[in-house]
Amino acid sequence: MDLSVRDSAQLLKVSEKTIYRWVKQGSLPAYKVNEQYRFNRAELLEWATSQRLNVSADIFAEPDGEGSVVSLTEALKAGGIHYRLSGTDKVSVLESLVEIMPLPDQVDRPFLLQVLLARESLGSTALGNGIAVPHVRNPIVMHIPRPMVTLCFLEQAIEFGALDGRPVHTLFTIVSPTIRAHLHLLSRLGFALGQPVFSKVIATQGSREQILAAAQSVDESVSPKASH
Repeated sequence: MDLSVRDSAQLLKVSEKTIYRWVKQGSLPAYKVNEQYRFNRAELLEWATSQRLNVSADIFAEPDGEGSVVSLTEALKAGGIHYRLSGTDKVSVLESLVEIMPLPDQVDRPFLLQVLLARESLGSTALGNGIAVPHVRNPIVMHIPRPMVTLCFLEQAIEFGALDGRPVHTLFTIVSPTIRAHLHLLSRLGFALGQPVFSKVIATQGSREQILAAAQSVDESVSPKASH
């Protein structure tokens, strides 16, 4: 639980009073530690994305200095963009997803499928507007050379348990070798989905070139903050 009320307010660009109100309403995931509210960064970013909140770009200026983190564009190139992914329900779609992901031979695909399904059993990763981001709540370290985001457009929209009740037609799946890179990509993806150009090219299932160009535009828009 690495974020305080003040940290969370700055990240979501709202007042601390608003944070307390959301917690009291039971909508914002929070934990009480020594009578103080604390927040899990991954859960907070996931929630902010589902609420279509435009998080602060300052999040990309991370202080812990484990070297550079991959951009959204690079992660999409590594994970691939796929069209007409087969499946008639959540399980069969995730099975198809894990099968096509460009993972090294040593990665245990059945295990990855199980942790993705286990995460879904805790609560749907659907964000609304037909988009879901399958991942694990507490990021696991995968034996892969670099972080990846695999984007899949489904052959048919499926019920995913989204809060807005809409079926899901688009999946962004994050797999990363480090927790820091996982959180970075989750936050940058949430930021990207709040940008009109990127969200439009995803909604219209644009070409790979169009999607990568839109991702590059998002990366460039936050790179000045990320480098200082």
